[in-house]
Amino acid sequence: MSKSQGTPASKAKSKVKPKSKKPFVIGAAVVAAAVVLGVASYQATSPGSGTKSAASSDAVEPPAGTFPELEKLARRDGRDPLAQGRADAPVVMIEYADFKCSYCGKFARDTEPALVKKYVDAGTLRIEWRNMPIFGAESEAAARAAWAAGQQGRFWQFHTAAYAKGAKEKGFGADRLRELAKEAGVADLDRFVRDADGDAAKAAVKKDQDEAYGLGATSTPSFVVNGRPLAGAQPLDTFAQAIDEAAKYQAARTAGPKGTGK
Repeated sequence: MSKSQGTPASKAKSKVKPKSKKPFVIGAAVVAAAVVLGVASYQATSPGSGTKSAASSDAVEPPAGTFPELEKLARRDGRDPLAQGRADAPVVMIEYADFKCSYCGKFARDTEPALVKKYVDAGTLRIEWRNMPIFGAESEAAARAAWAAGQQGRFWQFHTAAYAKGAKEKGFGADRLRELAKEAGVADLDRFVRDADGDAAKAAVKKDQDEAYGLGATSTPSFVVNGRPLAGAQPLDTFAQAIDEAAKYQAARTAGPKGTGK
């Protein structure tokens, strides 16, 4: 079985049980933009181009599979209620997910808490959530409800309640979403309902969803770690390695060649 565990958007819409795993591919438009900006490749030299210069030999190389255009997706908004961790953390992990996605739930229960404890609490990692509802009306409703909970500072508590084992099997109808909001500690439930049904919630969810599809994300959950895409509910060690490598690169880039600080 593939290591990548995620729910394909195409199959989710047809309500087929999500067994297929597809990779998180980089949208052609993003790669094209990177080429135009002259930052698509970090390689100092191409094969057979000769000996590297002294400057290039000192260059700090980013982790393999990193795309600079994807790194720019990090919003780093300190007021974002759908994010946790320092806005200036050296590593940002963007998560595109659906509350009805089984693999997203597995990640939320089995992996994310460990990442929060080891990296977010230490100030190394920031996690930015993006709604990517792919299972139809209830997915959309849950995404808007989560956003609404965030307006009262309870997004992550709602996130925990919605991803609790057995939660998605109860569905995400209007009454159930209100129950989850109450469980999450949302103070004003009437406001929560209004916010979830409002234009601002719809626009916020659409913005995240469009961003994911624009990047070529084909399944949930999908992640970007400092510009490096990862697909599916990977093992904890996979995320830890990506975060460690990204943090090491950021530290080296900040220090400059040979620790000069330039």
